[in-house]
Amino acid sequence: MVPRVFRVRQIFDCPRIQNVADEVQRQLTALELSRQIRPGHRVAVAVGSRGIANLVVLVRAIVDHLRQLGAEPFLVPAMGSHGGGTAEGQQKLLESYGLTFSAVGCPILSSLETLVVGHAAQGFPIHFDRLAFESNHVVVLNRIKPHTGFCGPIESGLMKMLLIGLGKCEGAAIYHRAIQTHSFTEIIRGAAAEVLRCCPIRAGLAVIENAYDQTAKIEAVRSEDFESREPQLLALAKQWMPRLPFREVDLLLIDRIGKDLSGTGLDPNVVGRKFNDHQAAADEWPKVRRIAVRGLTEATHGNALGLGMTEFCRSSVLRETDFAATRLNALVSGHLSAAMIPLDYENDRDMLTTALGTIGLVKPPNAKFVWIADTLHLGEVECSEIYWAEARRREDLDILTPPRELSFDTSGNLPVFADMV
Repeated sequence: MVPRVFRVRQIFDCPRIQNVADEVQRQLTALELSRQIRPGHRVAVAVGSRGIANLVVLVRAIVDHLRQLGAEPFLVPAMGSHGGGTAEGQQKLLESYGLTFSAVGCPILSSLETLVVGHAAQGFPIHFDRLAFESNHVVVLNRIKPHTGFCGPIESGLMKMLLIGLGKCEGAAIYHRAIQTHSFTEIIRGAAAEVLRCCPIRAGLAVIENAYDQTAKIEAVRSEDFESREPQLLALAKQWMPRLPFREVDLLLIDRIGKDLSGTGLDPNVVGRKFNDHQAAADEWPKVRRIAVRGLTEATHGNALGLGMTEFCRSSVLRETDFAATRLNALVSGHLSAAMIPLDYENDRDMLTTALGTIGLVKPPNAKFVWIADTLHLGEVECSEIYWAEARRREDLDILTPPRELSFDTSGNLPVFADMV
């Protein structure tokens, strides 16, 4: 038996930029880049592997602004070991996001070749993309958000892009090994300072998204202000990020995971597994007992990093997995357990029935069950009937349907989350 479910819409605080391209132009104009960027200068625009809302619009607006200055922009993949750890794979990953010459107005130049531009105080070499280093200027684009595994005043954003992104595969591997011994804050502040000193970093475009995966804030930041401004932007990102609607969950069902959604496929900040792959820390919320996954995103190209943080999956997920890319990502990031394989089942009914049998003495119909599309899109959530009374009292939840049975097809599978009626 499985619980009956009802659908809710979460009401989040959601600032939103209506005209993204215009805001990019406004922000970059305020930096007065024409004082440094001259006609004919080559400018590397660093773009990562995360799925950022309005990514094509953002990149095109940066390119347009640089061309207005007479510069010659080009894109460089800034994604460490992603894309299978090959130059061709990283270029294809950007192209799969729609970042083609016709869409953004400049070429992608992809290479894994790096230069050692200095050494950190801890002694390890600092790698930097050769093509970006040899350009006249570098502009970095990234979303500011909580990191999937580390806490501090600076987490995922512009500073991280300078190291793990533009360090390419070799640099990312060194930085992740260093983090085994030294704190993330030590590494990112010390090594990034050396990159800023030695490399032609001109500016960054920081993006914050709201809980509905929409562009909430865009800010152009001078390179010398990266370290002081990022903590303030991170605080906003944490305030606006999406969350599960309940603090305790027996079983969380996720339609899809992928690198375009989170560095670990599913965001540990959302599911409460930032410090331990299979259990929330004492002061960490929500508390999710079991996680089951139904599929991978198309944009992850078979990279199933994060699957090892779940307990159950459909067998089809394993058939979709590019194990070489997943293992490489796990080894470079140092998060080995994230590539391990959960228990797999051929259909949803068998997977859910088995998972519900592992949650303790709670009878399956009374289980605290939550079903989501993915950890980035939490505007609507399916919840089991046990939450009904609480949901009716909550002003931040709109109940969209009455409780109803889960609808399995003849193969024992549920519809995709969006089609559940």
